[in-house]
This record gives sequence, structure tokens and C-alpha cells, in this order.
Amino acid sequence: MPTTSLRTLDLNLLKVFDVVMAERSLTRAAQLLALTQPAVSNALRRLREALGDELLVRKGRGLEPTVRAQELWPAVRNALQQLQASLLPSVFTPASANTTFVLTMADATAAELMPGLLDVINREAPGVSIRVVPLTTRDPRRLLEDGSADLAIGYFPTVRSDLTARALAGETVSYLHQPLFYSDYVCVMRKGHALASNALTLERYCAARHMLVSFSGRAFGFVDDALSSQGLSRRVVLTVNQFFVAGKVVAHSDLLTVLPRHFVRETGFAEQLVVRELPFATAPVQVDSLWHLRHDGNRAHAWLRAQISTLAAQALLP
Repeated sequence: MPTTSLRTLDLNLLKVFDVVMAERSLTRAAQLLALTQPAVSNALRRLREALGDELLVRKGRGLEPTVRAQELWPAVRNALQQLQASLLPSVFTPASANTTFVLTMADATAAELMPGLLDVINREAPGVSIRVVPLTTRDPRRLLEDGSADLAIGYFPTVRSDLTARALAGETVSYLHQPLFYSDYVCVMRKGHALASNALTLERYCAARHMLVSFSGRAFGFVDDALSSQGLSRRVVLTVNQFFVAGKVVAHSDLLTVLPRHFVRETGFAEQLVVRELPFATAPVQVDSLWHLRHDGNRAHAWLRAQISTLAAQALLP
């Protein structure tokens, strides 16, 4: 097996490896790196020879990483990003910045925060770009680890508990989080629904047909946890992964759903909906921002977090 050290390894090969791993395509990697496809192929060949592993193998139209590549990539990406961060100016000047940030969050959160963030960027940092990608999990740490997202915003109770437990146990914690706001949820139905003109009792709620917003597709959420604690359950007949879609479906069906209270006014069709308090107690949902430790000293990232924190505090004012 080849013996490789930093003394003999061409570090440019790691940059090529990082981009190919992210794109799973030699063609797209070559475009991003401003290289020819043969040059990218040659760089991968040299890295394979140095490490004694195939790293990426052809599968269909794409490339599939080997176990060794999957193990290696997070460390390579972290090292490259830390090096890039150390080369950035020590002072972040929004007016002259041309940074791109990738955020992952639910559509309800994006609808609340993005208009204000866009105003800030247009006014203070016109060269900054934002990409928002869908939040599809309650544990986005893998996305933050591999660099698919710079910042995650959402309800991450399991992550928060795990990080707290690790910190109390004296373990190294690679992620940081900041509370942004608390949100409560309400039951939403269409105008004209049979329950719209009657008191929404717990019995009537459980007997109705429901739609659930589930990022994972699992038909069980915090409402079902609350009902289960009382020995009750509900019938979830549809799951979707966006709050906007849930509101739209409810407005044209006899399903009930649960939406963040603040989001109802953002749907654009709130006049078609009837809002009722849930007939059981639920704890307020804490929405956090979550990021990898490697970004903590990054001035640009700190500026972004500060803007979002300020907007979150303002957005939910009456």
C-alpha cells in the first residue's frame, strides 16, 4: 500500500478531489475548477495512486465514492475551508464583499426571514448572494459537516440536547447554536369546514382527517407525541414537506393541518383559512440557527448570523 505524507502529496489534488466529490461529475467539476476534463481525470489518477484507492468509480452517468473516499472527504473539506477562511481579510466589509452563503431552512422560516435579509443585503452588502435550500431533516449536522450548507435554521431539539449533553460530559463539540425565536402552532382548516363553526374539542380533533408537514416523510410529529402521551392518536392521511403546500391543500380540502401561527399570514391566502387553537397543550417550538465550529471565527459568517438574529427578533413582533 502506498505511503503518503504531506511532504510528497500535491495539495492541489485535494482541491480537485473535494469538487469531484461534491459534484459526482468530472464534467461539472472541470467547469467549476476552470480545468479541462482530462486534467481533472489526471489529477484523480494521481491521487488514487498516492492513496492506493479508487476513490470514485463510475456508476451510470455519475461517480460513486468508495468507503475510503467517504471517510476522507469531510477531513479534506474541513481543512480546505479552514485554510480559505484564514486567507480572508480579518475585517469583513459588507459593502465590498462578494460572498455566497448557503442556508437551509423550512419554507415557513424562509418566508419570515428572507424578505428582511434581502433588504439588508441590498442596502449594506450588494455583492453578497444567498442560496436557500430545503430543510429535509431535523438533524442537519451532516449538511454542515460536508459544506452543503453554511447555516441551518429550524427546530432541532434532538441536536440541541445532544450538543448540551456532550458539552456537559467534557467532549469536544463541533457545532454551535443560537436561539432565534419561539413559535407556537395552530390548527388550520378551510372556511366552510364542518369544524369551523364549532368548538374544536379534543375528541373532534382526533376524529378528523389530518395532513402533516414532515421533512422526513415520516407520518408522526410533535402533535402525535402530545396525543400519544394522553393515550390518543389521529389519522394522518397525507404528508407533505412544505408548510405552504400544506396551507394550499387545506384551503381546498377537508383535512386539518398544523402550521406555525406566524406563517398563516405569509401564505397569501389567509382569508381562505380558519385558525383554531389546538385542543391540547404543546410546548413552544424553539427555532435555532446551527453552524459548524469552523465558521465561528469567520467574520462574514458572524455578520450573517447577526443579521438573521436581529431579523428574527423583529419579524415576530406583533
